[in-house]
Amino acid sequence: MRSPSLSTIVILLSPIFLHLLPFASPSPRNSLKRYSFLSVEEHGSDILVSRDKSFTCGFYEVGSNAFTFSIWFSNSKNKTVLWTANRDNPVNGYGSRVSMHKDGSLVLTDYDDSVIWSTNTNSNQAETQLLDTGNLVVKDDQDGRVLWQSFDYPTDTLLPNQALNRNSSLVSAAADGLLSSGHYKFYFDSDNILKLIFDTPEFASIYWPDPALPSWGNGRSSYNSSRRAVLDDMGQFMSTDSLAFKASDLGPGIRRRLTLDYDGNLRLYSLNGSTEMWSISWIALPSICLVRSLCGRNGICVYTPTPHCTCPPGFEMNDPSDWSKGCKRKYNIACNKSHQVKFFKLPHTDYWGYDFNYTPSLSFRACRKICKLDCSCEAFEYQEGTGNCFPKIELHNGKSYPSTNNDIFLKFPRSVNTSKLSSRLQGHELVCNVTEVGKDMSQKSIGGKNWADFYWFISAFFVIELLFVSFGWWFIFRREKQSAPMEEGYKAMSTQFRRFTYKELKRATRNFQEELGRGGSGAVYKGVLDDERVAAVKKLEDVIQGEEEFHAELSLIGRIYHMNLVRMWGFCSERSHRLLVSEFVENGSLDKVLFNGDGSASFLRWSERFKIAVGVARGLAYLHHECLEWVIHCDIKPENILLGQDFEPKIADFGLAKLLNRGGSGRNLSRIQGTRGYIAPEWASSIPITGKVDVYSYGVVLLELVKGVRVSDWKIGRGEEIEMVLRRSIGLLQENLESGNDSWIGDFVDCRLDGRFDSKQVLTMVAIAVRCLEEERSKRPSMESVVQSLLLSGDEQNSRAASFQ
Repeated sequence: MRSPSLSTIVILLSPIFLHLLPFASPSPRNSLKRYSFLSVEEHGSDILVSRDKSFTCGFYEVGSNAFTFSIWFSNSKNKTVLWTANRDNPVNGYGSRVSMHKDGSLVLTDYDDSVIWSTNTNSNQAETQLLDTGNLVVKDDQDGRVLWQSFDYPTDTLLPNQALNRNSSLVSAAADGLLSSGHYKFYFDSDNILKLIFDTPEFASIYWPDPALPSWGNGRSSYNSSRRAVLDDMGQFMSTDSLAFKASDLGPGIRRRLTLDYDGNLRLYSLNGSTEMWSISWIALPSICLVRSLCGRNGICVYTPTPHCTCPPGFEMNDPSDWSKGCKRKYNIACNKSHQVKFFKLPHTDYWGYDFNYTPSLSFRACRKICKLDCSCEAFEYQEGTGNCFPKIELHNGKSYPSTNNDIFLKFPRSVNTSKLSSRLQGHELVCNVTEVGKDMSQKSIGGKNWADFYWFISAFFVIELLFVSFGWWFIFRREKQSAPMEEGYKAMSTQFRRFTYKELKRATRNFQEELGRGGSGAVYKGVLDDERVAAVKKLEDVIQGEEEFHAELSLIGRIYHMNLVRMWGFCSERSHRLLVSEFVENGSLDKVLFNGDGSASFLRWSERFKIAVGVARGLAYLHHECLEWVIHCDIKPENILLGQDFEPKIADFGLAKLLNRGGSGRNLSRIQGTRGYIAPEWASSIPITGKVDVYSYGVVLLELVKGVRVSDWKIGRGEEIEMVLRRSIGLLQENLESGNDSWIGDFVDCRLDGRFDSKQVLTMVAIAVRCLEEERSKRPSMESVVQSLLLSGDEQNSRAASFQ
């Protein structure tokens, strides 16, 4: 069918345009003088716009006949609100105003002239102005003094150069699409630390930074009581508690916002000027299930592999449209002397907190008996090996993922047939309650409607609808399909991860001229991308996947983000070419610095070695326990540990075990992978491989950090293999640790340190290494426990240093 000509469209639309001409809005203003106002009836045109046209301020429609006075970004495809005066008390769509009163106050009034919000300022020369920074200010027009500013009263968003302090905080929205206040908060606590908290009248729970660790262990400091944090124009965030992070697209000229989203996660967004869409350039919790009460009481956040909410067996949702209300029991347990109960095991599941007591070193039977006899006990958690028993008085903060060793035992009446319950958790997509805001505003409506205008609107809408039907299919197939930015933002770690063409990467590396290194997976070249970011481009060898499968695997790796993992920026998959693009890490790999014997300035001090040990452990703990999908590295060694600014370690080549053949099928992780000297004993057997192979390799790296010598260069007798030397050394170290005599430490530690090391940290690192190198993998610690042991050791050293200051 032939498409209608352009002239036909013009003829059809001309009456509409002619009708609209009398209503053309005047040029937008950026300020309000005394006695002037904004009217809700003209909310589409009666607005304030910043001089650079980046921000707009006015009435924002949040529901049927309900409006807020808000500021939003003018140039984002989906109108993104950054500040609201009356987020929990919307006004009527008829008769409401924002006025500059004669006393100098900016006042929001409802249809009945009741005051909903006011700046409570006082000046005979006051003026309200929307600045190019997004800051709405009331200032004295005579001397320029700022009497009030929206930057002092943030809602859920922080803009560049807007300070967060002891008197301000970010509070999340109640749900996706709503502006009203939710239960998540980003604020300075009384100990001077910036924290994320889930806060309701019933209970409150801090979840970031990790509440199980001391402030030092989270990289924070509580000594500075000034409590100030700010995001600068470059995309760097700095706080007085030592929290610092930066946008992945660091640089000037980009609109950014730091938002505490409705799901309780803190994200830094960057606006793409050409697409007008937001992308995530930093995130506080890549593992969303770590957010408290995400799935409500009794609910469980489960990775499948993306986060979903579900109810445990024997439970059902309280409200099918709102996961924050959690789950309820299908079977009630009677609280009397005759009540009979049984327990149902839910493997790989944890409910954090709400233990009415904690008892270590108990048998399973004894732990079960505690919960059985106490009527208020809902369930209990039991940890095999340690015998730790955690009876639960309530079930909150549930999460389930395969790599956890925690098991939960749910209490049921004995009459329930638990054999019909499935311990397999089926995740349901996180659904948020998007009902209309607050009260029913329709009853506030006053006066009649202009029916002529109403019928005109219906007629015009019908004509336009016909045109859209005519051009619908043509329009759809001409455009590239795009996902909603917020939806993509919540699913992916960062939309900065992209696909490159081979031509782009060839140009960026100047035809692969500067080689940074070469390993078993391929060669790495230095390059400069079109946006001037310095990158490391790896040419993969022996890749087995087809293009779509390779793309899927890399999309997962691209969502992984941690300060101790090399940041992936993208990939190339063209014909036989398979390349990875990642950030360039300036100080190179650990092996070049640690095993450098020429006494150069790059020699690693002890504090730097300990920092590297902690950082690598954190990165592995994230891969093993916090990723959306469990990731085993399979080749931990100094060559795959890169050193960034201030020698902050970053693990490289994670996730490549699935992408590379290396002589096997690529599907069977029982085939030997890794590097001689760092390979765990179970690689030689036919048992399935777990994250404990990385724990073993990490133990070898720990010993190399202490000794300063590569394990393959340790003294080897005639006919001795590296593995035999390592086992003999572990035996000697075990004896030294058990002897209680520390005289051997000086001989074992790198002589180049010349005695400048912390002996307690050395003992901790060696003790951890010995445990990591156990031949029986079940005896090796988890990387989470390794991190905690190292941080406790570092905290003790920090305390000793502080006592002498």
